Amino acid sequence: MRRAAPSTCDAPLFVFLWRRFAAESMAHGQGEQRQRLLDGLAGRVVEVGAGQGLNFPYYPRTVTEVVAIEPENRLRADAEEAAKTASVPIEAIAGSAVALPADDGAFDAAVSSLVLCSVDQGPALAELHRVIRPGGELRFLEHVAADTQPLVTLQWLIDPLWSRLGGGCHLIRDTETAIGLAGFRIERMERFIFKPNALAGLGSPHILGVARRES
Repeated sequence: MRRAAPSTCDAPLFVFLWRRFAAESMAHGQGEQRQRLLDGLAGRVVEVGAGQGLNFPYYPRTVTEVVAIEPENRLRADAEEAAKTASVPIEAIAGSAVALPADDGAFDAAVSSLVLCSVDQGPALAELHRVIRPGGELRFLEHVAADTQPLVTLQWLIDPLWSRLGGGCHLIRDTETAIGLAGFRIERMERFIFKPNALAGLGSPHILGVARRES
């Protein structure tokens, strides 16, 4: 594996907020979404922005290895602990979504869950395209911009403040289009509303699906 310079960070406020939000989301059924995200995966997988390893219990045994990329030190430590009880081999390492420490075409699939809202989306998707082999899969679960009023207007109004408080998370991204522009073909996708609490209603539109690298 090509090893880039480790990319790490300490973001205690974000970690505090994320842990609370993640716990509430899981209590309201997000585990089922993660199960559907990973169902049928096989081979060698890279997961970007793995956080504390919430996806780890849902990887099927057809997966031979997961390389889980997480830059935040506290969350990565959580992921390392979660990896110990996973049913598949998982290595949690430091790294950035825009400079993945892997060779071209090194993975059969990649997983992105609630990550493309906050990273530099174009470069991150270009990196995913680079490290997935031709014909490999991108599995995605992301919150996205709304397509109905009045939520569209509310998202645009609140996004500058939201992104400052939420570790760079944006409410207004058209992630479906960005995936296509990065050289992936979306094979299946569902849109749904997920609102574990009132505040999360601002980011309630979600997409979950599978895209394939065509070349």
